[in-house]
Amino acid sequence: METNLRDRVVLVTGGAGGIGQAVSRAFAEEGARVAVHYRTSGDAAHRLADEIGGNAFGADLREEAEVEQLFAAINGRMGPVQVCVANAGVWPTEDVPLWEVSLDRWEETIRANLTATFLTLRAFLRQAVDGGSAVLIGSTAGIFGEAGHADYAAAKGAILTGLLLSAKNEAARRGVRVNAVAPGWTVTPMTSEARKNPELEARVTATMALKKLGTAEDVAAQVVVLASDRLSGHVTGQVVTVAGGMEGRLV
Repeated sequence: METNLRDRVVLVTGGAGGIGQAVSRAFAEEGARVAVHYRTSGDAAHRLADEIGGNAFGADLREEAEVEQLFAAINGRMGPVQVCVANAGVWPTEDVPLWEVSLDRWEETIRANLTATFLTLRAFLRQAVDGGSAVLIGSTAGIFGEAGHADYAAAKGAILTGLLLSAKNEAARRGVRVNAVAPGWTVTPMTSEARKNPELEARVTATMALKKLGTAEDVAAQVVVLASDRLSGHVTGQVVTVAGGMEGRLV
């Protein structure tokens, strides 16, 4: 089905990560011009950009000035961003109960996920004068919670509720749609360490109708659909959960 994304300038933050790479490739397959953002994975981002005919741009999205510089750099090299996928985020690998979470970890997790998404979306909306669309990447942790990761769940929950639902009303004034995708446990490098536990997959999939982990490509497909004005032109403020019919969490 035609998505009408050809030649659209698409920013994918965290574009060198597992989900980010799949999203970047999916947009490139639709003929979009992809700006692959990275913070520390410069080599991987540049290789991916070369592979898909895009461009790689580095920035620390936790820093206000660097986010503004990122959009200015993309605009100067590719033109204004027309589709923004706020995918960048960090999942702390160590399980820590809430009563032992340090303030430093809490603030860093919020900053790397919620604040980075806010700064990215704000910069996008400031330059989105001719319409466009944004897709925020949340997590089922933000819907069902996640033991040992209250900081991450809180950040993703805020993205999927307060930020999304406020932004969709305000963005509509500029002709911009804002939606979100909430992946469940997905086979990516970010979850590789946790997936070494042989009992984990059974616990993770226990509340899913489809008894399997998702793939980055599963997530990317939904991002493309939501980003497309042709396919989702009257859809905004919605969360698409990509988690095999998950109804809760045991982890």
